[in-house]
Amino acid sequence: MENILDHDTVTLNEASDTLRIIDQTKLPNITEFLELSDLKDIWEAIYMLRVRGAPAIGVAAAIGLYVHAVRIEADTLKAFIDKLSQAAVYLNSSRPTAVNLSWALKRMENKALDFLKENKDSKDDEASLIKKLLKILHDEALLIMKEDTDVCRRIGEFGLTLIKKGDGILTHCNAGQLATSKYGTATAPMYLGHEKGYDLRIYCDETRPLLQGARLTSFELSQAGLDVTLLCDNMVSAIMKTGKINAVFVGCDRVAANGDVANKIGTSVVALSAKHYNVPFYVAAPTSTIDLDTLSGDDIVIEERKDSEVTELWYKERMAPENIKVFNPAFDVTDHSMITAIVTEKGIVYPPFSDNLQKIMK
Repeated sequence: MENILDHDTVTLNEASDTLRIIDQTKLPNITEFLELSDLKDIWEAIYMLRVRGAPAIGVAAAIGLYVHAVRIEADTLKAFIDKLSQAAVYLNSSRPTAVNLSWALKRMENKALDFLKENKDSKDDEASLIKKLLKILHDEALLIMKEDTDVCRRIGEFGLTLIKKGDGILTHCNAGQLATSKYGTATAPMYLGHEKGYDLRIYCDETRPLLQGARLTSFELSQAGLDVTLLCDNMVSAIMKTGKINAVFVGCDRVAANGDVANKIGTSVVALSAKHYNVPFYVAAPTSTIDLDTLSGDDIVIEERKDSEVTELWYKERMAPENIKVFNPAFDVTDHSMITAIVTEKGIVYPPFSDNLQKIMK
């Protein structure tokens, strides 16, 4: 039987210089791969959640920018970089909340700008300089992908220290391998615990309205052989009351300087229940998602999505009245006061977050 974890979520097809992704809108029923080279198609894939999850979006953006760069026509290095920068701005507009998107694009763009400065007095012809820069962009995009795998593994190792054998772990949305290059963030301790025979019991919220928990998390974890139970979002309090949940692990799309966290809509409700039932609430966050320039969650731009995701997307027939008003934010902010700790690849950050996030980012 084919296992979804045998495939890269996002990668570079070296033979064709295309961005290769699993189309996550088709999962779990169909495993379909997309080969993307057109900038508009890459933008659409990010916006429409064909590739999703903050780390995977960052990797896709970096590879996507390189894929576009291969196809840029320019007579000079300066003109080439100008077009590259325009493409980065365009890709960055696809989704506003996940900081990894802008982080990865800026990292790629900075490589190009540094190369321009270093070669301002070069005697090489322009075509040769552009070719050298393309190699740099290629290597940087693949480095971002490799680093993501390494980061997730380290998050898993730190996260595993917070778990005991036989624990029941609740997670929300999909912060798994399908949201990263490998291991996931919130799921990394689960995968590593499974490898070590921890016999964990995993509970997945379905995560309305796009059902990433039902379609993606429960799918990938069950394919990996973990003990998985699917819950409707409004069952969180009921399951916590039974004492079956020993810890909550969630991912995130942006961490503010004070420790407020933006994650998939519904995360703050899980945190409120966890606080009430004294269940530890852990956020798995690569340091690339920590945004010290954003002072608090009040400053995080929350993406709002189409009404149809709520009223009809997953139904055979429309399940809401025509012309009904819909509120559909893609994310909410969990206040730092409800977070037990933030697990990064550099270590576990405990309150006070304003001080300790600064320290770990140094």
